[in-house]
Amino acid sequence: MYLAAVAQFCATNLITKNRQICIELLEKASRNGATMIFFPEASDFIAKDSEETLSLTSSISNNSFVNDIKDAAIKRNIWVSMGIHESVSHDPQRIYNSHIIINSQGSIIEKYRKLHLFDVNIKDGPIHLESNTTIRGEKICDPIPTPLGNLGLMICYDLRFPELSLELRKRSADILTFPSAFTIKTGQAHWEVLLRARAIENQCYVVASAQIGQHNEKRASYGHAMIVDPWGTVLARCSETVEPSLAFAEINLDQLKRIRTEIPVLNHRRTDIFN
Repeated sequence: MYLAAVAQFCATNLITKNRQICIELLEKASRNGATMIFFPEASDFIAKDSEETLSLTSSISNNSFVNDIKDAAIKRNIWVSMGIHESVSHDPQRIYNSHIIINSQGSIIEKYRKLHLFDVNIKDGPIHLESNTTIRGEKICDPIPTPLGNLGLMICYDLRFPELSLELRKRSADILTFPSAFTIKTGQAHWEVLLRARAIENQCYVVASAQIGQHNEKRASYGHAMIVDPWGTVLARCSETVEPSLAFAEINLDQLKRIRTEIPVLNHRRTDIFN
């Protein structure tokens, strides 16, 4: 069994401050024996508006924030899952919402770009049009082998589309990951129940890191980062405080295999009826 650490903090438009928070959390996770740490969506920054988002975003190959996280991963011998912004040369007015995996040697071994964009107008809640600034991804990444198990990569709003989690499960995922920045209204109503549902129906661990608190005058996030086991039990949950925090849980692949053997739901799927 290996220990996973799930992180929660309140990112702002100050990249240097966000970087320091992430490195401190990474070091704390390492000191506590974690093999891998999971950071939220948009760990590099959360901007005030679309213009600031574009000005703060860089390519992954030329990203000092990412490079410093890679150096910290090497120093502390820890794997990292992290959500960041990524610029692209073919569309200078929009960016990708990306999820990268860094191994303990400091190499980026996978990059997933968010498939489902959060375009919503919630009554008595925020109007959020992610597609104004973000290009949607076009590819499902195969689960990545890590010391914890095979990791399925998603981001935030992808949580609402169970077919993506199921496809990753079919491709041998042991753990489903959702670096997120859920709004407060949707988080209060749906966050935990969706995470537990994805864990139960796919018989996978779910690791859901989260942004929390008031990022700026227009945007706030729900928090409640957690780790859920394949039975749907919440094993660990971050504090409700806006201070940066971690929660830890062991990933037990023997338990996962036992659950899948006792209730083999993947074998019972009626693929002759449902494509």
